[in-house]
Amino acid sequence: MVITCLDLEGVLVPEIWIAFAKATGIPELERTTRDEPDYDKLMNYRIGILKEHGLGLQEIQKTIETIEPLPGAREFLDELRTLSQVIIISDTFTQFAAPLMKKLGMPTIFCNTLKVSGSGEITGFQMRIEHSKYATVKALQSIGYETIASGDSYNDLGMIRASKAGFLFCSTEKIKRENPDLPAFETYRDLLDAIRSNLN
Repeated sequence: MVITCLDLEGVLVPEIWIAFAKATGIPELERTTRDEPDYDKLMNYRIGILKEHGLGLQEIQKTIETIEPLPGAREFLDELRTLSQVIIISDTFTQFAAPLMKKLGMPTIFCNTLKVSGSGEITGFQMRIEHSKYATVKALQSIGYETIASGDSYNDLGMIRASKAGFLFCSTEKIKRENPDLPAFETYRDLLDAIRSNLN
């Protein structure tokens, strides 16, 4: 049995924080896991900027409501789900992901949780498990599944390398250059073909 594990942002939907950065005119919020490998450091940086500007969960959710899946993402996911079990493993948060999952046909997602005060201020975050993407594919393997994984960022490399087949998708030139042994694709059709060839 094979389970395909996909990243969310940059693979199926646009980067939420980049969209919010553009909506608010705060370029510092454009920094993502493509730029910063240390996720805790990145999130604490973001929370500090939100506090500085008096922004909270409600403002981010308003931006998320305007985000649509990347062109072809829903069709790719629908076709992939006819071939394989699929789990989206993301370092995003349940409070961000829910409306996006509806637009993607309600796939299964494993993600994290924000700590939010009564006033809507984001005060912290709770990771589901340390090194969540890598730990999740190892856990799936421990109960008899093989995994195929794809993502675009530094925090995807662990699950990609731990899987029987792993692919970069629409990644940065820097990440591709640093990981020349990993197949890298730019279209859903090519990624789907690569996954399909590793399902048997």
